[in-house]
Amino acid sequence: MNLVTRSFYARDTVKVAQDLLGKILVRNIDGNMISGIITETEAYKYKDDAASHSFRGMTERNKAMFGEVGRAYVYFTYGMHYCVNAVARSSDYPAGAVLIRSLFPQDGIDFMLKQRKSMDVSNLTNGPAKLTQALKITKKEYGEDLTKRYNLFVMDGMKIKRSEIKAGPRIGIKKALTNLWNFKISKNILEDN
Repeated sequence: MNLVTRSFYARDTVKVAQDLLGKILVRNIDGNMISGIITETEAYKYKDDAASHSFRGMTERNKAMFGEVGRAYVYFTYGMHYCVNAVARSSDYPAGAVLIRSLFPQDGIDFMLKQRKSMDVSNLTNGPAKLTQALKITKKEYGEDLTKRYNLFVMDGMKIKRSEIKAGPRIGIKKALTNLWNFKISKNILEDN
């Protein structure tokens, strides 16, 4: 399988969020590949998106959103969880990122179970904090180049049809609720392929 190239991320953030569905997020830990198929994403834009971290401008925390596309933006939230995003935006915008909300586990499931201290595969990576814990993604991966085979990267996966994508409001936000920028696919699609 091929790496997803930087040009993939240099497009409208909402389109990238949809097109990341079916791609594979890979974590390399000491040569062990832990991976999952991306099944849920959320787009976060710039000044036109009050729910985005970049809405009020650049800070130390969100500066990756303003940087090179195709890099990881990892942040700490609620004083206990990490979330991972892919920096993505067209040249019309100075900032943007796609939150990776859920994965369908593929490789390294035993590692993920240990990380999550769980025996329930169905509950392993079905949330943004769960997947970062399962793949051991922390602030150390902030700025990681997702277009290179190193510690964290994205590979081509399945081609998902637009008709297989469900769009809805983003989860856990109180602003910009009319933006239906949460995208997900059913795990049935993955199990059928």
